[in-house]
Amino acid sequence: MSESGAEEREIVIKNIDQVWFEYDRQTDILYINFGYDIEEADEALLTENNIVVRIKEGKVVSLTVFDFMKRIGIEL
Repeated sequence: MSESGAEEREIVIKNIDQVWFEYDRQTDILYINFGYDIEEADEALLTENNIVVRIKEGKVVSLTVFDFMKRIGIEL
């Protein structure tokens, strides 16, 4: 367990060879998907820095990054 009380675990990315990105400018959300298509997830975790990690069978299938442009220093 980490200092915050959350359980730490190692998670691998499902398929780094098939990564694709989609950006929604209206909501300022970046979607990063691993694999050929969007997959159903067994679970989703919200990290401390407001990124959703979607997991299927112990492997990351996608990341959702909120406030993406703000994070890289560009205001819309």
